[in-house]
Parts: sequence; C-alpha cells; structure tokens
Amino acid sequence: MENSTQGSNLRSENSVTYESPYPIFAMAVSSFAAAHHGLRRRNVAVGSFLEEYKNRVEIISFEEDTVTLKTNPGLAFDHPYPPTKLMFHPNPTASMKSADLLVSSGDYLRLWEVREASIEPVSTLNNSKTSEYCAPLTSFDWNEVEPRRIGTSSIDTTCTIWDIEKGVVETQLIAHDKEVYDIAWGEAGVFASVSADGSVRIFDLRDKEHSTIIYESPQPDTPLLRLAWNKQDLRYMATILMDSNKVVILDIRSPAMPVAELERHNASVNAIAWAPQSSRHISSAGDDGQALIWELPTVAGPNGIDPMSMYSAGAEINQLQWSAAQPDWIAIAFSNKLQMLKV
Repeated sequence: MENSTQGSNLRSENSVTYESPYPIFAMAVSSFAAAHHGLRRRNVAVGSFLEEYKNRVEIISFEEDTVTLKTNPGLAFDHPYPPTKLMFHPNPTASMKSADLLVSSGDYLRLWEVREASIEPVSTLNNSKTSEYCAPLTSFDWNEVEPRRIGTSSIDTTCTIWDIEKGVVETQLIAHDKEVYDIAWGEAGVFASVSADGSVRIFDLRDKEHSTIIYESPQPDTPLLRLAWNKQDLRYMATILMDSNKVVILDIRSPAMPVAELERHNASVNAIAWAPQSSRHISSAGDDGQALIWELPTVAGPNGIDPMSMYSAGAEINQLQWSAAQPDWIAIAFSNKLQMLKV
C-alpha cells in the first residue's frame, strides 16, 4: 500500500478501464504472465450477464508497465448462460508457456485453454448420474495446494469435489439445508461453504460425515452469499450476508462470534477479497459504488473500523479481484466496465 493514510482515496489516474458490449458479472485475473515485446502481459477474463442462453466470455490483456487493457478478437467465446464464476489456474507452471487454463461455472463446470490467439474447450464436467442436466453451479474454487482439485457449490445443497485431471468426481457432499452459494479451499483437503441456510461450514475430506458450523446469520435463514478464506492466515475468513452493508470477519478458533464487522458501506456488499500479500488487509465492494480497503487492527475500537482507502466507481460494483500475481492492482467490475485500480 503506497503512502496509504486513514481514509485516503485510490486515485482514478492510477486506473485503466475497459468497456464491454455487455454487462459484466464474472471476472478473473490470471497468474500466468506472458512476455510481449519486452512487456509483461496478463490475461483478465470477463463474463457477460445477459438473461438469455447465449452469453460471452472475453479475454482482455492487461499490460502493467503501460497501464493498458487490450482486446484480441480471437480471445472470446460463447458461453451457455452467464458464467457464475471464472478462475484461471492458481499455480501456472513452466509447462504452461504457451497456454493458460481457465475454468467457468454455470450449467456445468467447463475448462478452456487460452492460447495466444485462440481459445479451445478442454472439457465439460457434469456430475449428474441420471441425465445430461445438472443443478446450476453457483460458484467454485480451485485448490492451490492440489491444483487437480476443484470444488463446486450448487443450488441442490451439495458441494462436489472434482479431479479435473481425470475428469471424475472425487466426492459429493450434501453440505447444507438450502442452496450453497459459495465455496473456498483452506488446505489441500479442507474447504468451507456458505448457504441460503445462513451458515458457514467447514469440511475435511478425511472425515466426510461431519462438518463444523463456525458461524450462523444473526437473523435465522438470512443467506450468506460469499466466502473468502485468508490464504496468508488460515485462521481467518470473511463472509457477507444478503442485503447487508457488513463484511463479517471470522476466526475459526472462535466459532459463532465474529472478530470484526466492517460496516462502512452505504448499501449491500457484493464482493470481498483478502490481500494476497498481507494477512491483515481485505477489500470489499458493493451497491454503493465503493471499493474499500481495510486494515484489520489487533483490537477493534468501540466505534468500529474505518477503511484505510476507498475508491468510488460511480455505479454498483458487482465483482472484485485482488490477484496474487499482481498485489499492487485490484480489478473491479461494474455495469459493462472492467477497471484495474493501482493500490
């Protein structure tokens, strides 16, 4: 955080914007950097949100050195229904010199290979044994420690763990009493999920029969929409409630009572992301058009916690990403715009 002070603003001159032909919902920043004329480029994927079958995913190239976003007509593809989430391979290796792997969720889990000038479908994963249809997927998370594993969440109350290298289901669990809205990995075999039933539950694949409830909505059956696990300190996770301006910070060692509640948004919070390089910083964005960065104090004061910096997009922010590959940049999506912000 350069020269951050209490309540400082992220300046618009340290940002770059791409306007899509479509409203944007899903978004992902790649960890795979390609060199182009001596400049490092990184892919950003954006997914359309159209209330029809045919949707679109575009790959935008972000050049950090020149602070530019560029499109390539060959790097876009049609997607059935709006993708609920997009994610690039979390640990790209040297063997991925010419291609990046992208996963999308919606009706199914789909894998795509993003090459320099084209995108090829790799596989479509459907866990329904009885038909070609499956319950829509609300979200997924790619395991950084075991990259062959992807966990999905679904409206049918289940979470499914895929082995994407073999293309088979490793396990499927009835995770909640109602729709599961988000899932996040902690360790190689431990994940957590949030649901319309208002609970955060942790699962260990070594003991699939049991789960640990670490938080429940104060008002019964208030859905929890998003979950973010702090990769720098696995004791902490964050969640958001439906139609709430709060970000709830949890310590898994102290179930039930949040360690902090961040309440400076003026409308519903839509997205949260922990800083990739710091265990004490988290960002949030919401319907008030604000993207806020918070520093969690060791002890919260009586008047709550103020954000350390803020940015106003001027429209409801749907999505926010803080990429481990580019810790100095936050990506936000609002209306039909993708914006990269220097923090």
